[in-house]
Amino acid sequence: MPKLTRKRVILAKIETTYGTDPTPTGAANAILVKDLDIQPIAASIVGRDLVRPYLGEFDQLIANTHVECSFSVEMAGSGAAGTAPAYGPLLRACGLSETVSAGVSVTYAPVSTTFESVTMYYQVDGIQHKITGARGTVDIDVSAGQIPAYKFKFTGIYNAPTDTALATPTYTGFITPLVANNTNTTGFHFFSISNLVLESLSLSVNNSIDFRALIGSEYAQLTDRRANGEVSFEAPTLATFNAFSTALATTTGNLDITHGTVAGNKVQITSSKIDITQPSYGDSTGVVMIKCPFVLLPTSGNDEFSIVVK
Repeated sequence: MPKLTRKRVILAKIETTYGTDPTPTGAANAILVKDLDIQPIAASIVGRDLVRPYLGEFDQLIANTHVECSFSVEMAGSGAAGTAPAYGPLLRACGLSETVSAGVSVTYAPVSTTFESVTMYYQVDGIQHKITGARGTVDIDVSAGQIPAYKFKFTGIYNAPTDTALATPTYTGFITPLVANNTNTTGFHFFSISNLVLESLSLSVNNSIDFRALIGSEYAQLTDRRANGEVSFEAPTLATFNAFSTALATTTGNLDITHGTVAGNKVQITSSKIDITQPSYGDSTGVVMIKCPFVLLPTSGNDEFSIVVK
C-alpha cells in the first residue's frame, strides 16, 4: 500500500538530558504544524578521489550526518492566561527561556547559556524518524490578512528510522488563531509612534546552529544569535516619522505589537532597543510604503525582545 503524505504527525518534548529521548506521545506532545519539511539525512559528502588508470566516479562517503526539520505553527495563545502554549517547548529549544506568571502570562526571552533541546518524532504513515538533541531558530511573521505564524527550523541528531504506527495526536492545546487585521492586531508602536499603518512585521531570532560530529560526541550547538526584522507601513509625513534621518543618526527606538483581543489568546511582541538600517520605499496596490529593516539590540543582555503569551 502507498504511504500518504497527508498522514503525518510531529511530536516534540523537552529533553531532561541532552540527546536522551524523553519519549514524546501523541496525547501530550503533538504539535499542530503546516509547511512541514524534513531532510532525513543532512550530511557532508566525502569523495575518495583516488588515483586510477581509468575514468569513472568514486565512492561517496557520508559524514557529519544529522537531520533538519522545518515547519510553521500558527501564532495564538494557550486558551488560558498564564498557561504555557503547546508550542512552548519549541520556543525553549530555540534559545528562549520560559517564565510563567500564574493566571497572567508566559514570557519567552533570549538566553545565552544552558540552552534546552527537544526530541522530535517525525511520523509519516507508519514510518518514524526520531530527532534527538534538536535545537533551532524561529522567525515570526505578522502580515495583514494572514494568520500570524512562527516559522521553525531545527537541527538534531540522526537516528535510524523505524516502522512505527502513527501516533494518535491530541491538538486541544492549539486554539483557533485570528487573522491579523485592524480588529485583532493592536498596539503597534514603532519608535513610540502609535499611528503608523502596518502592513507586515517580520522578526527573526536568527540563531546560528552548528552541528558538530566529533570523535566521542555529536550535538547541535547554538553558537550565536543576531536577531533582526523588518516592518512595512504606509509612508507617513516626515514630521510624523522620518525613517531616513533616524537611520542616519543611529537612533534606537522601541517596537511593540499585540495580536489577539481576549485573555488566553493574546501574543505580545516587544523590544525596547531596535536600530533601523536601510529604510526604503515600497509599493502596495499603488500606496507608498516604507520598509524598515532593523536589528534588535541587547541593553543589559538577553533582553533584545520578548514574546509574551497572555
